[in-house]
Amino acid sequence: MFHYATIVNTVAVVLGSLLGIYFGKIIPEKMKNTMFTSVGLITLGIGTAMIVKPMITPEMAKVGRPDFLLILLSLLFGGVVGELTKLEDSLENLAGRVGKSEGFSTGFVSASLLFTIGPMTIIGCLNIGLQNDPSLILVKSLMDFISSSILASLYGFGVLFSAIWVLIFQGLLVSLAAYLRFLSTPVYLGDMTALGGLLVLAIGIRILGLKEIKVGNFLPAIVIIPIADYISTLF
Repeated sequence: MFHYATIVNTVAVVLGSLLGIYFGKIIPEKMKNTMFTSVGLITLGIGTAMIVKPMITPEMAKVGRPDFLLILLSLLFGGVVGELTKLEDSLENLAGRVGKSEGFSTGFVSASLLFTIGPMTIIGCLNIGLQNDPSLILVKSLMDFISSSILASLYGFGVLFSAIWVLIFQGLLVSLAAYLRFLSTPVYLGDMTALGGLLVLAIGIRILGLKEIKVGNFLPAIVIIPIADYISTLF
């Protein structure tokens, strides 16, 4: 389950987060506000790219054109599940236990989505499981180290805790690669990427203070979308 590349990626997130948490304590508040705006804007950009690229260039990274009806249904059902189970509130309660409640949920959800939802993660993990090729995940590890240090300087321990999600999510993808290879096909990868893009957009909106969206409550949609895609292939 825990291939060395997934462990390297997890350690990169942990080290980057610890570095960011340290520097976050000494960064002046005015500079932090500027960083918040910068991170919010780039998050909007990343989310938009994740949605638009599959529609304009579906051949890129083997990503297919997203089916927004299925994505909408997944968001609706996922959001209902999240509201009923109070996922966002659970994250905030976890924040209270570690004593760092401010921004914990936003940091955890933001980092978890950015580090795991996208073609690079899915194809990289499947390459490990099917071909023992860790190159894509190792490249991603360096990117995640840089991203986690920036995010953790703003959101602290929420980003650090996302390393647990990175380890579990990528570990499961690697272990179940033989059964999950269908996720790399365009119909699944396109919808998963676009859904992730919408959630990342919601995070950007939240970071910029435009609207307080409980993005954590929509996380079940990530599990629902491949199920919806599979059902759609039966008809």
